[in-house]
Amino acid sequence: MSLRKEKFFSLAAVEFEGYSLKDLKQLWRKTLKTGMHGMCFSPYAEGQEPGDTLSEVQVRRRLEIIKPYTNWVRSFSCTEGNELIPKIAKEMGMKTLVGAWLGDNPETNEAEIEGLVKLAENDYVDIAAVGNEVMYRGDLEEDELLKFIYDTKKELNGIPVGYVDAYYEFVERPEITEACDVILANCYPFWEGCDQDYSLLYMKDMYNRALRAGDGKKVIITETGWPNNGTSLEGAYPSDMNAIKFFINTQKWAQEEGIEIFYFSSFDESWKIGDEGDVGAYWGLWDKHEQFKF
Repeated sequence: MSLRKEKFFSLAAVEFEGYSLKDLKQLWRKTLKTGMHGMCFSPYAEGQEPGDTLSEVQVRRRLEIIKPYTNWVRSFSCTEGNELIPKIAKEMGMKTLVGAWLGDNPETNEAEIEGLVKLAENDYVDIAAVGNEVMYRGDLEEDELLKFIYDTKKELNGIPVGYVDAYYEFVERPEITEACDVILANCYPFWEGCDQDYSLLYMKDMYNRALRAGDGKKVIITETGWPNNGTSLEGAYPSDMNAIKFFINTQKWAQEEGIEIFYFSSFDESWKIGDEGDVGAYWGLWDKHEQFKF
């Protein structure tokens, strides 16, 4: 174990030393009530999944639940009712990071970009995200994504435009990094098998790698979180205690150092099991019944 890791481990152990799960839950609630920069919005109720059309009632209900705790809300799509999210969020006084979901369907991609542009024209967009993990999934070629980014920038008249992907993609794909006004980096120590005790140190390294790649551009952590249930991944274990500790440490770091983070996620969503395995359903701060998890 390196000296740096020993030091961080000691600090983490001291911070939570002697805390019972009950104590941690109380600290979690206190941290949440303090508020956060941003939250990734989970719109799908139990039994729904992407492809289903969202209703205004459910979007409004869930935004009302999270509103007291976050300044910004991040949405992932501009079709199938997702376009309601930034509209209602703005009505409620929140700022918006609005995403156009790009994949391997040209017609869907066109509709998403049209939806994003329309929302921006009506002042519902503070930051625009053109695509989410498209390179990671391999849905488009890099030059195809670059065209979407540059074409959208021309339409948005000064609204910051970025692309969301894992932090390392901005290191490995400098042309995409250059195209972005702001670097929108997903940083998940869990998905890289990191022990929770070292997760904040690891996430700081992820953030700094994206920061160096951006060469002066703002970096926003657009997703980070920790599941409280499901199958472990190498040294990363889902549990109530680990999810609580990760949330508290993340928010403390963000507040102390002015890091802009969109926490993933607001609500548990069961449909994610199909893409991510059993842990996919347990990333929310609220459960699938829209109740505080802790």
